Amino acid sequence: MNIYGASGHGKVVFDILKSRNIQIDSVFDDNFEVKEFLDFRVIHKPNKDQLKKPTVLAIGNNAIRKKVALKYEGVISEAISHSRAIISENIQIGGGTVIMPGAIINSGCSIGKYCIINSGAVVEHDVRLGDFVHIAPNAVLTGNVSVAEGTQVGTGASIIPGVKIGKWASIGAGAVIIEDVPDFAVVVGNPGKIIKYIDE
Repeated sequence: MNIYGASGHGKVVFDILKSRNIQIDSVFDDNFEVKEFLDFRVIHKPNKDQLKKPTVLAIGNNAIRKKVALKYEGVISEAISHSRAIISENIQIGGGTVIMPGAIINSGCSIGKYCIINSGAVVEHDVRLGDFVHIAPNAVLTGNVSVAEGTQVGTGASIIPGVKIGKWASIGAGAVIIEDVPDFAVVVGNPGKIIKYIDE
């Protein structure tokens, strides 16, 4: 399997694959200044043979991850998870999603494509995540929460049951979300308040 993304996030993905005894063949990155990644020479322009093997995206930024996912559509791997993640059998997970060590995903959840469920995050029962969502370390999504495409839920944020969060929003670290959040909103604090909107 290949890794796309020679960064700190890529190192965690590397560990995920190792935890599953998955062989790592090549590491790709568009940044020509990055020459090496752990024990690998970084490949900047993969050839057709290299792209025949499944590739896992290791890109933390949601917008960039979407751009690369569209570029490499057809070679992206199925969802991968660390061996120490706790994942219910009664869920749906889209291709390209990455689940970090210590994450918990409980029954009835639907996780979109190319999501990141980061270290120690809790995704409770019947949560719905759109594509390209990132749930940061130790964030907690309680039951029946929905998060639309491209939204970032910050480190240690908490979202109460049934809240709906729009697309491409940003939830600040430690925020407590007690009401619905519109598209493109940036929300911080306890209780969470909108401080601005992201330019669509």
